[in-house]
Amino acid sequence: MTDDRGDSNVEASTQFVLARRLNLLLDVVIAERGTPLTFLELQQKLADRGVNLSRARWSYMKDGTDRLVSDPKLLTAISDVFGVDPAYLLSDEESELPEQIDSRLEFLKALRAAKVKSFAARALGEVSPETLRAITEFLNNDIKLHQPTIDSDAIDQEDSGDGQPSAP
Repeated sequence: MTDDRGDSNVEASTQFVLARRLNLLLDVVIAERGTPLTFLELQQKLADRGVNLSRARWSYMKDGTDRLVSDPKLLTAISDVFGVDPAYLLSDEESELPEQIDSRLEFLKALRAAKVKSFAARALGEVSPETLRAITEFLNNDIKLHQPTIDSDAIDQEDSGDGQPSAP
């Protein structure tokens, strides 16, 4: 993809956007299941959907090198494997994270924070209750500093009352 002047920087930036999105999806998988999605797993899941992917192509898609991959069938199948809207990978525009990925990342961040607290409590062993409270307060304050502010209207929209998130 080039602009009207034949500038290949447009293609390079589009490749970078795709690579960043793919790597974010891979990070979510690692965080959710504790192990990475291997190329062979991905290749098999794509083959089950009638799509072939070579190791070399996958490598330059993730790295944002070589030429831009814009095959809608491939990108749609990859989106399906990761459980995201195909528009996330098909769009070359800078956009915010899909709500689904953003909410997964926030949930995983909260889980990590809880694990840190649990680890700290075990590692500290016999510590006075005052010291433990001070450490807990510090961790909670640090977590709050790094969390985005949540709009109460957004919370109301997320819960449809039946325990399932409502569609926006």
